[in-house]
Amino acid sequence: MYNVIMYFVQLGVAIAAIFDHKVRLMWRGERAAFKTLKQKVDPHAKYVWVHAASLGEFEQGRPIIERIRLEHPEYKILLTFFSPSGYQVRKNYEGADIITYLPIDTVTNARRFLRTVRPVMAFFIKYEFWYNYLHILKHRGVPTYSVSSIFRPDQIFFRWYGRAYSRVLKCFTKFFVQNEESRQLLAKIGITETEIVGDTRFDRVMTIKSLAKQLPLVEAFVKDAPHVFVAGSSWPPDEDIFIRYFNEHRDWKLIIAPHVIGEDHLLQIISKLQTANGRKIVRFTQTTREEAAQADTLIIDCFGLLSSIYNYGDVAYIGGGFGVGIHNTLEAAVWDMPVIFGPNNKKFQEAQDLKACGGGFEIKNYEDFCRLMDRLASDEAFLQESGSKAGHFVKDQAGATDKVLASVKL
Repeated sequence: MYNVIMYFVQLGVAIAAIFDHKVRLMWRGERAAFKTLKQKVDPHAKYVWVHAASLGEFEQGRPIIERIRLEHPEYKILLTFFSPSGYQVRKNYEGADIITYLPIDTVTNARRFLRTVRPVMAFFIKYEFWYNYLHILKHRGVPTYSVSSIFRPDQIFFRWYGRAYSRVLKCFTKFFVQNEESRQLLAKIGITETEIVGDTRFDRVMTIKSLAKQLPLVEAFVKDAPHVFVAGSSWPPDEDIFIRYFNEHRDWKLIIAPHVIGEDHLLQIISKLQTANGRKIVRFTQTTREEAAQADTLIIDCFGLLSSIYNYGDVAYIGGGFGVGIHNTLEAAVWDMPVIFGPNNKKFQEAQDLKACGGGFEIKNYEDFCRLMDRLASDEAFLQESGSKAGHFVKDQAGATDKVLASVKL
């Protein structure tokens, strides 16, 4: 049944590619994958294969890749993606020897892929459970690991109708899971080769913090500001809430780094901000330090700066919680600042843990946001304490990469 479904998935992707640019990128990338492998695979090399569905999973796998590359140069790294949002951003990543899309999980594709690469080890990041690839890896005796994986009772593996598909999990040599619930769920279906190590993203954000850029223009903007609010990866529903608040509260400086950096979206943000008379707005790529120092709002209209910009804030808002799901909370929390996010956060373990420790706050509407911001603005002790809790949480959770690699035989 699974292979029948994969056949129709492959057909559906081909049809959807006619109409959708993102799907077309994926379809073309998958078709080109075997050509790329044929050109680049060294038949005498030993490949460690790391598969990440998209950009978020790549960030979880990246600490593993970079440690192996540093400590075991005898291996080459093959990095594969499923989604264009990962591949297009990281296709030139220097930490891997070969980067390509992963062809759709048909028996023919899986056999051809593994016959070409012949990996000596494989790491699948978080949620990737491709039936044919995994069964062939097991058949070939290739050690295969699931890293930073997390499981919930409502997943198909733990439902009566998913028992047959759950056998795919037994193809893994070991699971490195994020929490105790995941370990217990796996144990209920007979999988005991598990270890609770946490999430490798904590290691990644610690590294990102150590490599943070100095941004003189942002330094000029925040100088002498009583408080600075950073909105990261924001979407229009998020902006409707926090912009409304800061149009009425001019004692905070506001930095907005939207998730979608398109001219239409940027103009939409500016139009919302201009409802407050006298507000001075500048865009990062179109201003000077002198102008930034006089502004109330700084809009980040380019990529690659957000993780460094959090260093200049007092409170962070992480977008996506009123739609697709929240983005990266840890890049902000590592800077000892409280983080705020919308209600779509239940599937994000780090958000639940940030809420539990008092470093993260969920808001459901504008009224929630107002109450929280009023308290953060008026109670300096609360602001500092919640920020400290967020920072300590990230530091305390670091170390998953060490635990994974200590258990893997390289």
